Amino acid sequence: MSTTSSELYSDQLAEARALFEEHYGPLEGRRALAAHAPGRSEIAGNHTDHEGGHVIAGALDVGIAGIASPNNTNLIRMVDRDFPAFEISLDDLSAREDEHVSTAGLARGMAAQLAQTGRVSAGFDLATTSTIPAGGGLSSSAAVEALLGRVMEALWPGEAVDATALAQMSQRTENTWFGKPCGLMDQLAICLGGLAFMDFEDPAFPQTAKLDFDFDAAGYSLCLVDVGCDHAPFTADYALMPVEMQQVAEQFGKKRLCEVDEKAFDERVGELRRTLGDRAVLRAIHYWYENGLVDQRWDALNAADIDAFVRLTRNSGASSGMFLQNVSAGGAFQPAMIALGLAEHVLTGRGAARIHGGGFGGSIQCFVPLELVDEFRERMNAWLGEGACRGYRIEERGAWAQWL
Repeated sequence: MSTTSSELYSDQLAEARALFEEHYGPLEGRRALAAHAPGRSEIAGNHTDHEGGHVIAGALDVGIAGIASPNNTNLIRMVDRDFPAFEISLDDLSAREDEHVSTAGLARGMAAQLAQTGRVSAGFDLATTSTIPAGGGLSSSAAVEALLGRVMEALWPGEAVDATALAQMSQRTENTWFGKPCGLMDQLAICLGGLAFMDFEDPAFPQTAKLDFDFDAAGYSLCLVDVGCDHAPFTADYALMPVEMQQVAEQFGKKRLCEVDEKAFDERVGELRRTLGDRAVLRAIHYWYENGLVDQRWDALNAADIDAFVRLTRNSGASSGMFLQNVSAGGAFQPAMIALGLAEHVLTGRGAARIHGGGFGGSIQCFVPLELVDEFRERMNAWLGEGACRGYRIEERGAWAQWL
C-alpha cells in the first residue's frame, strides 16, 4: 500500500535531530520543526516537459529529512550527514556564481524566493539526512529546494504557499542560484506528492491531476537501477535534446513543439531533414509519440489496466532509444544501454524497462513482475554492483514541515 505517514521517517528524523544537536546544541527548550521532501521518479513522459507536453511522475519513499530551529541571527546555518556544514547571511540574497551547484546556492535562492512573498527572513539552524541514492537521477537537489521552502514558509510568517507555487520557486532557484537549467517536472512531483499527471503547455499554470495507484498491488514492483555513471560525461549530449527539438519548433515560428501543428510538421519532413538533419526530426517524432503514450498510460492507470500500462511503457522505452536517442551516445562506453540490455536479459519480455529521466547515465526504470523481483534484483546487483537495483513505492505526501 502507498506510504502516507510521517512516522515512517521517525528513524531518519531522529538521525537528523542527533546531527542537529551535535552541531548546534540541545533542542530542548527551542522551537523546532521536522521537515521532509521525497525523491521522485518520472513514470511517463521522457523529455516531453520542456516542450510543453505531458508527464506522469511519482514521489518516492526515499527523501531528505531535516530538523530546523530559529537561531536569533541573520544566518542560515546548515549541516548534512554527508556534506560539510556551511552558513549564509540573509543580508544578501543575490545569486553568486561561486555557489553554483552547491547547497549554499539552494539555501540562498529559496530564501530570496520566500522573501518575495512578503515574509521577513530570519536565521535558523537546519540539519538534514538523505536516503536518496546519490547520482541515481531521483532529483535530490529539487528535494532540498522543497524542504528548504517548507521550512522557511513555517518559520517566516506569511500566506500559505501551494505546491505549484513552491515548485516554481524551486525551479527558479535551480536555474539561477544553483546554475542548472531544468524544467518544472522534478520540483512539481516532489511538492505535490503521490502519482501525478502534469500538463506543461502553460508553464505559468501547469495543469495537474493525482491518482492513488499501488503498483505492487497491481502485481509489479517499480524498480530503479543505478547504471553506475551519472549524467556528467554526457552533458553536451543531454543539452542537445531540447535544443534540437526547439530548432524544429523555430522552423514554424514557435518556441516549443507543443505549439507546432503535427500535420504541418508532416508536410515539411523533407525540408526539415535537409535543414536540421535527421536526428532533430527523429526527436520531434519522439515528442508527439511519447506525449500520446503519456495520455494512454494515464488512461490505463485510471482504468486499473496494468497490462496496457506495461505494454505502453515498453513502447515508450523503444521510442527513447530509437527516436529520442538518449540511451547511448555511441562508442565503447554505454552505461545506460548495457543496463537496459541486462534488464531485458532477465525480463525476457515480461514487465518493461526504459531509460529514466535525462538519459545516457543515471538510472533505468523497470516494472518487474512480483514473482521475478528477487531474481531480477539479485542478478542486476551482481552485474552492476550491490545496491544498484532497488524497489520503490509511491509516497503520497509531498514536501512538508511541521512543528515538533
